[in-house]
Amino acid sequence: MISPIDTGFFLRVIHILKTKPFLLKLTIMTQNEILTANLAAVGEDIGQELGAKMVKDFQDNNPNETEWFYAGRNILDKILSQPGCVGIRMYNAIDEDGNKTLVFVGIDAQENIIVEYTTISTEGQLTKEKGIVADRINRPGTKETGITLDWWA
Repeated sequence: MISPIDTGFFLRVIHILKTKPFLLKLTIMTQNEILTANLAAVGEDIGQELGAKMVKDFQDNNPNETEWFYAGRNILDKILSQPGCVGIRMYNAIDEDGNKTLVFVGIDAQENIIVEYTTISTEGQLTKEKGIVADRINRPGTKETGITLDWWA
């Protein structure tokens, strides 16, 4: 329940926003910038020692799991280049051959999957494009050279 003091405060805020609509726009823009900045900043460099420990611990506890996946820069750049994209969500998945894989999708500042976005065609027309849903990543055993990426071993 809102107290009379709180109600009065909110009525004053509403009055200010009605008489100065630019403040409402500024408030919304600031909130969107904060949300976008927070989502875009998710993740950090944890260092090789902690990373190696986390990977080794997982492998020790899950010996039958796929050890790693690899996605190239081109598809990651393509996902991140979608208008409004602030990050990539990765889903565990099973491919057509029954192998564990990952599916990548872009997310916007509200953590919604980018299902479609608007672009301008070469003729100057607005068109709708489907959001990118990516897979076809590499996994252990798909590299012919025998070089391992198991740096934690």
